[in-house]
Amino acid sequence: MSDLMRMATSRRGFMGLGMAGLAAAVAGTPAQAAKVSTRARIVIIGAGAAGTAIANRLVDRLDGAEITLVDGRKQHLYQPGLSLVAAGLKPAGYVTSQTTDWLPSGVTLVAERAAGIDPEAKIVSTEGGQKLAYDYLIVAPGLVLDYDAIEGFSLDMVGQNGIGSLYAGPEYAAKTWDAAQKFTEEGGVALMMRPETEMKCAGAPLKHAFLIDDIARRTVGEGKYEINYAAPQGALFGVPIVAEKVRMLFDDRGISSHMGHTMKSVDADRKRATFETKVGDKVSTVELPYDYLHVIPPQRAPDMIRESGLSWSDRWVDQGWVECDPQTMRHRRYPEIFALGDVAGVPKGKTAASVKFQVPVVEDHLVAAIEGKEGTATYDGYTSCPLITRVGRAMLIEFDYKNNLVPSFPGVIAPLEELWISWLMKEIALKATYNAMLRGKA
Repeated sequence: MSDLMRMATSRRGFMGLGMAGLAAAVAGTPAQAAKVSTRARIVIIGAGAAGTAIANRLVDRLDGAEITLVDGRKQHLYQPGLSLVAAGLKPAGYVTSQTTDWLPSGVTLVAERAAGIDPEAKIVSTEGGQKLAYDYLIVAPGLVLDYDAIEGFSLDMVGQNGIGSLYAGPEYAAKTWDAAQKFTEEGGVALMMRPETEMKCAGAPLKHAFLIDDIARRTVGEGKYEINYAAPQGALFGVPIVAEKVRMLFDDRGISSHMGHTMKSVDADRKRATFETKVGDKVSTVELPYDYLHVIPPQRAPDMIRESGLSWSDRWVDQGWVECDPQTMRHRRYPEIFALGDVAGVPKGKTAASVKFQVPVVEDHLVAAIEGKEGTATYDGYTSCPLITRVGRAMLIEFDYKNNLVPSFPGVIAPLEELWISWLMKEIALKATYNAMLRGKA
């Protein structure tokens, strides 16, 4: 892999472009607004990208507020890097830091998991039995990876017997590479899949398929392996023009797609995965063989969201995402509650790039509410996916709620072209931008 990594990064000094400058171009610099004096009690559930970023921004905007962040996780995960770890391009430590590293003074961390929300009494309860009263609540706990929904699968299988699952965390992403590397060196049949539910970074399954294909092509060699991609959806990507581009790339590289396939179970001993397929009203099952299987489970909101009554009642009922206005991220029935990140029930937006644009909107409306005013900022569904298509090449796909492509660098970075500069954005510049966002500076 060292030759691949050297190849991918050999032009990092391209035209004298420094990474700090590139990151700054992506991040931008927010204007400094005047501080607002308040005694408001603000509770934030979740110290992931969304919760940490909004905490930092509110400390800068509010003078005297009581800001409490609730999360029992000691580690902060840079989740966009997991796809690189699972392809052997980064070590597991690349994606980990301490939760406390990113928190400013002025925020009280309650190092426990949130256990419940009473939106009528305006109280958050923790697993340790604390009761936290709030005037405003920001819900950003992330989502649940429902591995139990796949019969025959458990996380202790990852890294063994040809099974991977990069979403489960850095340790599992590294073990995923152990399994994938064996496939790239020996060949055989790889089976990639995605779930039927909404999911974080819907491009991740495609990135993994493209990367493993590229590495296998360079190692075991063309003709000694095949890759199958199975998905419940009818298209390879949610944006039609991007789906067509991915289809063309799959055809060009010999990756077979099996649409309308929902994984139901895994038989690790036989190396077979069972999928449910639907044609009209007819439901049937089909088995697909594998030597390497990459599992992405169904995803849903944490139980406390459902149990609190904050979920949508007429959409995503099986998944439980928070009911909120898609433009303001404000709860539709409880105006003092906002949703951010993966748990938010909006049509798009389960990426770190989406969080970057959601957070200022929530800040605007929350601060305006404290002042007795109406906020004006809106979120248009911006989502970004640096879609890696091979080691050293990617497409920088940016789009909104309406599936319009909204490139940040029109005339410089063509969104549907496989470019080295787009790879650079993912492999190097994105993390600097992400870190700036955590600090509330982007």
